[in-house]
Amino acid sequence: MRKHWNPIVLIHRTNTRPPLPFSCPDFNQSFHPSTCILIKNLDHMNQDITVPPPSNSVHKPKLRPTLNSYFNKPTLFKAFFFCFLPFLISLFLIAHLNQSGKNSEMVLLAGFCNDSDIANVDSSESKSVPFQETRTGHACSTMGEPCISCTTFNILAPIYKRLDQQNQSVRESDFRAFWLARNKKIVNWLLYERSSIICLQEFWVGNEELVHMYEESLGAAGYDTLKLARTNNRGDGLLTAIHKEYFKVLNRRELFFNDFGDRVAQLLHVQSVAPFSINQNESVQQEIIIVNTHLLFPHDSSLSIVRLHQVYQILQYLETYQRENKLSQMPVILCGDWNGSKRGHVYKFLRSQGFVSSYDIAHEYTDSDADAHKWVSHRNHRGNICGVDFIWLRNPHKSQKLLKISWAEAAFGIIKYQLKKVSLAENDAFAFLRADSSGNHITYSAFCDALRQVNLTGLSHGLSFQETKDLWVQADADGNGVVDYEEFKRIWDATWLQHMDEDSSLEDSNEGIAEDEAIGFAVKKAVLLPHEVEKGIWPENYSLSDHARLTAVFSPVRLRCLKQSL
Repeated sequence: MRKHWNPIVLIHRTNTRPPLPFSCPDFNQSFHPSTCILIKNLDHMNQDITVPPPSNSVHKPKLRPTLNSYFNKPTLFKAFFFCFLPFLISLFLIAHLNQSGKNSEMVLLAGFCNDSDIANVDSSESKSVPFQETRTGHACSTMGEPCISCTTFNILAPIYKRLDQQNQSVRESDFRAFWLARNKKIVNWLLYERSSIICLQEFWVGNEELVHMYEESLGAAGYDTLKLARTNNRGDGLLTAIHKEYFKVLNRRELFFNDFGDRVAQLLHVQSVAPFSINQNESVQQEIIIVNTHLLFPHDSSLSIVRLHQVYQILQYLETYQRENKLSQMPVILCGDWNGSKRGHVYKFLRSQGFVSSYDIAHEYTDSDADAHKWVSHRNHRGNICGVDFIWLRNPHKSQKLLKISWAEAAFGIIKYQLKKVSLAENDAFAFLRADSSGNHITYSAFCDALRQVNLTGLSHGLSFQETKDLWVQADADGNGVVDYEEFKRIWDATWLQHMDEDSSLEDSNEGIAEDEAIGFAVKKAVLLPHEVEKGIWPENYSLSDHARLTAVFSPVRLRCLKQSL
């Protein structure tokens, strides 16, 4: 008598076996398909099946086997149909659910370029002319050249990740399994998103195993990787990865701020692999300057001057590098953790220098206070959430405010903030700066003494002697050696900057008359992950870092600029 195989019993038996884990990067957990059956059970199954000997009855002609006949035979087909086929179907369904899940972070950034929206360009670039776009599959093309994407991510060095809030000395770096698993997830996400440019901060350069894992994984995926450690053996630093399919590195520079924060910056001069079309008859290998940095954390408000000075050094070096290498009409992308929000002095300083926040441009946010807290990107060790990670873009402009003017504006802004912090209004601030002066004016010595009292000078991280002197020269408009109340009021209200801006614009307008065409970039899309941070919410179940990762997608645009002498 043939023993019939009962698939229900077989499935029940397999549920008693240890489940096979399958990793899902979206939900960060394991699932266990109940229909999974090991091949080695097939032999045991066949032992339970007996086949009767052939019958001696009258020979009957052979009939074509039917589907039912296969189910009545102890063949591998039976095992495949009841065992492996459900398993394959379950894998397909799970993969489909992963792609469509609401909480999934799997966003194919290359798909941004399939969007039909017109490229967003800063309003100051009213002369920009978008290229005619054609879209093919994985990448957005503009006359044959793909869009480029840029990701910035502070990955939280294990030496800084606290595992026990009650015992701050317990760090992730003491537990290899913890930091290795977390950083493998980070690498997998970076490889999945496959941005053209990757800028990482708090990269644990002091651990050879972690460094090797990043360099080997990114290198195998087609990236050139460049790392830079902070000074004084701080343990962490920067890593910048450039995908060789999009750019080749022409030059690199390392910037050491040599301040008490031991901060550094990377400057990369890259050239596009695919040519960008300037007009119908001319194409160029577009060159771009990329900067990756991580500014000082403002443990105290007086440290704002340090962060401002770090940005000032970056912009000074940019000017010097472009002048020495006779480079002009070139886009600049600044990436990193700026440790300051949209309401801070660094943000206003960079905006005054023609930079725009890619994320804010993509989402049509303004510089107003109403839009200052629409999104966040960091929860610091104090539990505060704020938006501090930026991808800044500066395209070639017709005119640009002089760097020293922007610096003076930002520095006086910090001085004003420090005076207001101790509840000094305009009249009280003037009296404070005037000190014991017999006249109704501020002397240089009193000015220096007041800055020392609000911790802006006299410290290793304060204003230098030359910087203080430069600010004084800007304040003493008539050059008589003292600052009277009217000159002070112009500084307090920042009205003096308007006149200097007009002079600067006039000077710039005399530098060039003919217009020239250059290649810049328009912001196509920008996304922060996890998505909750885009609504100003920090998800409690997010453990990849204490920062969100920010990615922006750019497409080339033609810009009409004035020819300027270097």
